[in-house]
Amino acid sequence: MSKKGKEKNTLNKAKHTKLMNRKINKVKLEKLQNKERLKAIIKKANESKIKENE
Repeated sequence: MSKKGKEKNTLNKAKHTKLMNRKINKVKLEKLQNKERLKAIIKKANESKIKENE
């Protein structure tokens, strides 16, 4: 026998999904920024090695 009225957890599920998506996007962005920062550091280190060898 089904319940009458509005569904039980629809709002909580929607909020949870929204918050989890925010968290996932934040983690993805942080990983991307880390990769870019490391690439810049490596590039700078390689350039300084080239200058030292000249």
